[in-house]
Amino acid sequence: MQAVVIEKPGEVQVKEVPSPVPGPEELVVAVKACGICGTDLHIFDGEFGPARYPLIPGHEFAGEVVSAGESAPAELVGRPVAVDPSVFCGRCRPCREGRGNLCENWNALGDTMAGACAELVAVPYWNARPLPAGFDMSLAALVEPLSCAVHGYDILRPKLGDRFLVYGAGTMGLLLVALAPHAGAVSVSVVEPNARRRELALEMGATEAVRASSELERERGYDVVIDATGVVAAVEDALGQVARGGKFLQFGVTAQDAVARFSPFRLYNDEQSFLGSMAVLHSFDRAADIVARLPLGLERLVTDRFPLASYSEALEHVRAGQGLKTQVLPGAGTA
Repeated sequence: MQAVVIEKPGEVQVKEVPSPVPGPEELVVAVKACGICGTDLHIFDGEFGPARYPLIPGHEFAGEVVSAGESAPAELVGRPVAVDPSVFCGRCRPCREGRGNLCENWNALGDTMAGACAELVAVPYWNARPLPAGFDMSLAALVEPLSCAVHGYDILRPKLGDRFLVYGAGTMGLLLVALAPHAGAVSVSVVEPNARRRELALEMGATEAVRASSELERERGYDVVIDATGVVAAVEDALGQVARGGKFLQFGVTAQDAVARFSPFRLYNDEQSFLGSMAVLHSFDRAADIVARLPLGLERLVTDRFPLASYSEALEHVRAGQGLKTQVLPGAGTA
């Protein structure tokens, strides 16, 4: 089969590799759509610590089951599925406490194990979520990033009537915006320098979208503030917008050595909560149901599609910040 292989940081090629054979508890999925995100850039650049090379990338994906191992459900063959890439050990203390996303032996398809920028990928059968026949595969490949946003709201536990503020209207910021009214938000403000993304934020449910926080009119701050940029300057700015008794969620991924300043006095005196949200936890099935059942307009987020052979071009497209969600379509012949 054809697959993208990152041989080592900075070196990638599309080449013929052996097709996967399902283990006893595995399915083999013919990949129909696979998204590219910032983690893929970090893996290509050698900035993602757990990555092991050579590696087939791709962790946001959907496809059709083509074969099943002897202990996997045979009835899934022929079904469209979205796949949770997370692979937890189930034995370490975080796993035993139900916090597999903090697994001490954490792995993930496309991050540390062979992923879905390939014609075929082997997956644990319990990670595959069946979808309705004929489901849009580009939309199905958004289940994984949406499940990260769902987990973020699980961490936040917002209240009905909270006023939300989201920094960043990239794909993840827009997913958070789209979910916010369903998480209790009475209003959703967005800070985003890109004009087109501000427009899209409004289309996705934001009540206001401004270029900089200086344009915000709420002087008492916001009950829920989320950084979806991973940019230290934005994080520091966002921390200053948290209301008394409010919550801040660090959702965007910063560099590992990044340091942000905050006021410990305000944290204490205003009884604020500073929280972090990492990847997916008990949220994938709910995200799949949301994609299938709620008209959130998520199809607007997929702006660019590339064939497998053009992976390098697709990666640089993402690096340049062009469009929103870029997907690779294995089997496609042209961009």
